Amino acid sequence: MARKIVLILVLTCLCIGLAAADWNILNPIWNINERQDSLKNYCESWRINVELNNIREFDVVPQECVAHIKKYMTSSQYDADCQRAIEEVTLYLSRCCSLKGDGKDAWIFDVDDTLISTIPYFKKHGFGGEKVNSSSLEAWMEESKAPALDHTFKLFHDIKDRGMKIFLVSSRKETLRSPTVDNLINVGYHGWSRLFLRGFEDEYMHVEQYKSQVRKTLMDQGYRIWGIVGDQWSSLKGLPEAKRTFKLPNSIYYMS
Repeated sequence: MARKIVLILVLTCLCIGLAAADWNILNPIWNINERQDSLKNYCESWRINVELNNIREFDVVPQECVAHIKKYMTSSQYDADCQRAIEEVTLYLSRCCSLKGDGKDAWIFDVDDTLISTIPYFKKHGFGGEKVNSSSLEAWMEESKAPALDHTFKLFHDIKDRGMKIFLVSSRKETLRSPTVDNLINVGYHGWSRLFLRGFEDEYMHVEQYKSQVRKTLMDQGYRIWGIVGDQWSSLKGLPEAKRTFKLPNSIYYMS
Protein backbone atom coordinates (compact mmCIF):
# COMPACT_ATOMS: atom_id res chain seq x y z
CA MET A 1 0.00 0.00 0.00
CA ALA A 2 2.78 2.38 0.98
CA ARG A 3 4.58 1.67 -2.28
CA LYS A 4 1.42 2.51 -4.24
CA ILE A 5 1.07 5.86 -2.42
CA VAL A 6 4.71 6.74 -3.15
CA LEU A 7 4.24 5.81 -6.82
CA ILE A 8 1.12 7.99 -7.08
CA LEU A 9 2.95 10.95 -5.52
CA VAL A 10 5.88 10.54 -7.92
CA LEU A 11 3.59 10.41 -10.96
CA THR A 12 1.65 13.44 -9.73
CA CYS A 13 4.82 15.50 -9.31
CA LEU A 14 6.03 14.40 -12.74
CA CYS A 15 2.76 15.46 -14.36
CA ILE A 16 2.87 18.84 -12.62
CA GLY A 17 6.45 19.33 -13.82
CA LEU A 18 5.52 18.50 -17.39
CA ALA A 19 2.52 20.81 -17.29
CA ALA A 20 4.67 23.63 -15.96
CA ALA A 21 7.23 23.08 -18.69
CA ASP A 22 4.59 23.00 -21.41
CA TRP A 23 3.68 26.69 -21.20
CA ASN A 24 1.99 28.63 -23.99
CA ILE A 25 1.94 32.39 -24.49
CA LEU A 26 -1.83 32.28 -24.99
CA ASN A 27 -2.45 30.14 -21.91
CA PRO A 28 0.18 31.03 -19.29
CA ILE A 29 -0.01 29.39 -15.87
CA TRP A 30 2.28 31.71 -13.92
CA ASN A 31 1.37 34.46 -11.55
CA ILE A 32 0.40 37.89 -12.86
CA ASN A 33 3.94 39.35 -12.90
CA GLU A 34 5.32 36.32 -14.69
CA ARG A 35 2.51 36.50 -17.25
CA GLN A 36 3.23 40.17 -17.91
CA ASP A 37 6.96 39.50 -18.35
CA SER A 38 6.22 36.60 -20.66
CA LEU A 39 3.90 38.67 -22.84
CA LYS A 40 6.42 41.51 -23.00
CA ASN A 41 9.15 39.06 -24.07
CA TYR A 42 6.87 37.48 -26.66
CA CYS A 43 5.89 40.83 -28.18
CA GLU A 44 9.46 42.11 -28.23
CA SER A 45 10.54 38.87 -29.89
CA TRP A 46 7.76 39.32 -32.46
CA ARG A 47 8.90 42.89 -33.14
CA ILE A 48 12.55 41.89 -33.53
CA ASN A 49 11.67 39.08 -35.93
CA VAL A 50 9.69 41.55 -38.05
CA GLU A 51 12.81 43.70 -38.27
CA LEU A 52 14.89 40.63 -39.16
CA ASN A 53 12.42 39.83 -41.94
CA ASN A 54 11.65 36.45 -40.41
CA ILE A 55 8.00 37.44 -39.91
CA ARG A 56 6.58 38.55 -43.25
CA GLU A 57 3.34 39.39 -44.98
CA PHE A 58 1.45 40.11 -41.76
CA ASP A 59 -1.79 42.06 -42.10
CA VAL A 60 -2.03 43.18 -38.49
CA VAL A 61 0.04 43.29 -35.33
CA PRO A 62 -1.07 40.52 -32.92
CA GLN A 63 -3.75 42.03 -30.72
CA GLU A 64 -1.92 41.15 -27.50
CA CYS A 65 1.13 43.09 -28.80
CA VAL A 66 -0.50 46.31 -30.06
CA ALA A 67 0.18 48.19 -26.82
CA HIS A 68 3.79 47.01 -26.83
CA ILE A 69 4.37 48.11 -30.45
CA LYS A 70 2.71 51.46 -29.78
CA LYS A 71 4.92 52.00 -26.75
CA TYR A 72 8.05 51.17 -28.74
CA MET A 73 7.21 53.25 -31.82
CA THR A 74 6.51 56.32 -29.66
CA SER A 75 9.45 55.80 -27.30
CA SER A 76 12.94 57.19 -26.92
CA GLN A 77 14.18 53.68 -27.79
CA TYR A 78 12.66 53.96 -31.28
CA ASP A 79 14.37 57.34 -31.68
CA ALA A 80 17.66 55.87 -30.45
CA ASP A 81 17.40 52.89 -32.83
CA CYS A 82 16.74 55.20 -35.78
CA GLN A 83 19.60 57.45 -34.78
CA ARG A 84 21.94 54.48 -34.51
CA ALA A 85 21.03 53.42 -38.04
CA ILE A 86 21.68 56.96 -39.29
CA GLU A 87 25.06 56.97 -37.57
CA GLU A 88 25.95 53.85 -39.56
CA VAL A 89 24.97 55.67 -42.77
CA THR A 90 27.16 58.61 -41.80
CA LEU A 91 30.07 56.28 -41.04
CA TYR A 92 29.61 54.58 -44.41
CA LEU A 93 29.50 57.94 -46.18
CA SER A 94 32.75 59.01 -44.55
CA ARG A 95 34.70 56.29 -46.35
CA CYS A 96 32.61 54.76 -49.11
CA CYS A 97 32.20 57.05 -51.98
CA SER A 98 34.60 58.37 -54.56
CA LEU A 99 32.22 60.82 -56.17
CA LYS A 100 33.09 61.54 -59.78
CA GLY A 101 31.36 64.89 -59.99
CA ASP A 102 29.58 63.91 -63.19
CA GLY A 103 26.09 64.18 -61.69
CA LYS A 104 25.62 60.40 -61.65
CA ASP A 105 26.26 59.69 -57.96
CA ALA A 106 22.90 58.94 -56.38
CA TRP A 107 21.11 58.03 -53.16
CA ILE A 108 17.56 56.72 -52.67
CA PHE A 109 15.18 57.47 -49.81
CA ASP A 110 11.81 55.92 -49.14
CA VAL A 111 9.20 58.51 -48.04
CA ASP A 112 6.70 57.25 -45.45
CA ASP A 113 8.30 56.45 -42.09
CA THR A 114 11.68 57.25 -43.57
CA LEU A 115 11.50 60.99 -44.31
CA ILE A 116 8.05 61.71 -42.88
CA SER A 117 6.07 59.84 -40.23
CA THR A 118 2.69 58.11 -40.42
CA ILE A 119 2.62 57.58 -36.64
CA PRO A 120 0.06 60.40 -36.12
CA TYR A 121 -2.32 58.47 -38.40
CA PHE A 122 -1.76 55.11 -36.72
CA LYS A 123 -2.24 56.61 -33.26
CA LYS A 124 -5.87 57.09 -34.28
CA HIS A 125 -6.22 53.84 -36.23
CA GLY A 126 -5.28 50.90 -34.08
CA PHE A 127 -1.50 51.19 -34.23
CA GLY A 128 -1.15 48.13 -36.41
CA GLY A 129 -3.91 46.18 -34.72
CA GLU A 130 -6.32 46.99 -37.55
CA LYS A 131 -5.82 46.06 -41.17
CA VAL A 132 -4.70 49.17 -43.05
CA ASN A 133 -7.60 50.94 -44.74
CA SER A 134 -6.02 52.34 -47.91
CA SER A 135 -8.78 54.89 -48.52
CA SER A 136 -8.53 56.25 -44.98
CA LEU A 137 -4.73 56.39 -45.06
CA GLU A 138 -4.68 58.12 -48.45
CA ALA A 139 -7.24 60.66 -47.24
CA TRP A 140 -4.89 61.45 -44.36
CA MET A 141 -1.93 61.72 -46.76
CA GLU A 142 -3.88 64.24 -48.84
CA GLU A 143 -3.89 66.56 -45.81
CA SER A 144 -0.07 66.89 -46.11
CA LYS A 145 0.38 66.90 -42.33
CA ALA A 146 2.93 64.13 -41.80
CA PRO A 147 5.81 65.43 -39.64
CA ALA A 148 9.44 65.09 -40.64
CA LEU A 149 11.60 62.48 -38.97
CA ASP A 150 14.43 64.47 -37.44
CA HIS A 151 17.17 61.87 -37.84
CA THR A 152 16.68 61.41 -41.59
CA PHE A 153 15.99 65.10 -42.14
CA LYS A 154 19.58 65.90 -41.22
CA LEU A 155 20.92 62.97 -43.23
CA PHE A 156 18.94 63.99 -46.31
CA HIS A 157 20.51 67.45 -46.35
CA ASP A 158 23.98 66.08 -45.56
CA ILE A 159 23.83 63.74 -48.56
CA LYS A 160 22.48 66.49 -50.80
CA ASP A 161 25.28 68.82 -49.68
CA ARG A 162 27.85 66.14 -50.60
CA GLY A 163 26.76 66.51 -54.23
CA MET A 164 24.74 63.34 -54.66
CA LYS A 165 21.49 63.27 -56.59
CA ILE A 166 18.63 62.25 -54.30
CA PHE A 167 15.78 60.16 -55.62
CA LEU A 168 12.65 59.56 -53.57
CA VAL A 169 10.97 56.23 -54.33
CA SER A 170 7.58 55.84 -52.65
CA SER A 171 4.84 53.23 -52.84
CA ARG A 172 2.28 56.06 -52.76
CA LYS A 173 0.05 56.41 -55.81
CA GLU A 174 0.69 58.99 -58.51
CA THR A 175 -2.62 60.65 -57.59
CA LEU A 176 -0.97 61.71 -54.32
CA ARG A 177 1.89 63.58 -55.99
CA SER A 178 0.72 67.12 -55.20
CA PRO A 179 -0.01 66.57 -51.48
CA THR A 180 3.18 64.51 -51.11
CA VAL A 181 5.34 67.25 -52.62
CA ASP A 182 3.55 69.87 -50.50
CA ASN A 183 4.09 67.82 -47.35
CA LEU A 184 7.79 67.28 -48.03
CA ILE A 185 8.41 70.94 -48.81
CA ASN A 186 6.36 72.14 -45.84
CA VAL A 187 8.52 70.20 -43.39
CA GLY A 188 11.78 71.31 -45.02
CA TYR A 189 12.75 68.76 -47.67
CA HIS A 190 13.83 70.28 -50.96
CA GLY A 191 16.35 69.75 -53.70
CA TRP A 192 15.65 66.13 -54.57
CA SER A 193 16.10 65.18 -58.21
CA ARG A 194 12.94 63.16 -58.73
CA LEU A 195 10.02 61.70 -56.79
CA PHE A 196 8.87 58.30 -58.08
CA LEU A 197 5.27 57.36 -57.30
CA ARG A 198 3.25 54.37 -58.47
CA GLY A 199 1.38 54.93 -61.70
CA PHE A 200 -1.68 52.97 -62.69
CA GLU A 201 0.47 50.35 -64.41
CA ASP A 202 2.49 49.85 -61.18
CA GLU A 203 -0.34 49.58 -58.67
CA TYR A 204 -0.70 45.80 -58.91
CA MET A 205 3.00 45.07 -58.73
CA HIS A 206 4.58 43.92 -55.51
CA VAL A 207 6.37 46.87 -53.92
CA GLU A 208 9.70 45.07 -54.14
CA GLN A 209 9.26 44.56 -57.90
CA TYR A 210 8.20 48.17 -58.45
CA LYS A 211 11.15 49.62 -56.52
CA SER A 212 13.60 47.23 -58.17
CA GLN A 213 12.30 48.42 -61.53
CA VAL A 214 12.92 52.05 -60.54
CA ARG A 215 16.51 51.20 -59.56
CA LYS A 216 17.05 49.47 -62.89
CA THR A 217 15.75 52.55 -64.71
CA LEU A 218 18.18 54.78 -62.82
CA MET A 219 21.13 52.45 -63.33
CA ASP A 220 20.34 52.15 -67.04
CA GLN A 221 20.65 55.93 -67.12
CA GLY A 222 24.15 55.63 -65.69
CA TYR A 223 23.48 56.45 -62.03
CA ARG A 224 25.64 54.90 -59.33
CA ILE A 225 23.34 54.22 -56.37
CA TRP A 226 25.55 54.43 -53.32
CA GLY A 227 22.83 53.66 -50.81
CA ILE A 228 19.18 53.35 -49.87
CA VAL A 229 17.42 54.22 -46.63
CA GLY A 230 13.97 52.78 -46.04
CA ASP A 231 11.72 51.33 -43.34
CA GLN A 232 10.51 48.30 -45.36
CA TRP A 233 12.47 45.33 -46.64
CA SER A 234 10.66 45.72 -49.96
CA SER A 235 12.41 49.08 -50.37
CA LEU A 236 15.82 47.45 -50.05
CA LYS A 237 15.62 43.98 -51.59
CA GLY A 238 15.63 42.90 -55.22
CA LEU A 239 17.88 43.38 -58.22
CA PRO A 240 19.69 45.49 -59.18
CA GLU A 241 21.07 46.30 -55.74
CA ALA A 242 22.44 49.51 -54.31
CA LYS A 243 25.97 49.40 -52.93
CA ARG A 244 24.57 49.54 -49.36
CA THR A 245 21.14 49.50 -47.77
CA PHE A 246 20.03 50.76 -44.36
CA LYS A 247 16.73 49.81 -42.72
CA LEU A 248 14.89 51.93 -40.18
CA PRO A 249 12.62 50.18 -37.67
CA ASN A 250 8.90 49.85 -38.38
CA SER A 251 6.76 47.16 -36.75
CA ILE A 252 3.35 48.69 -37.52
CA TYR A 253 2.84 47.37 -41.06
CA TYR A 254 4.54 45.24 -43.70
CA MET A 255 4.69 46.03 -47.41
CA SER A 256 5.78 43.34 -49.83
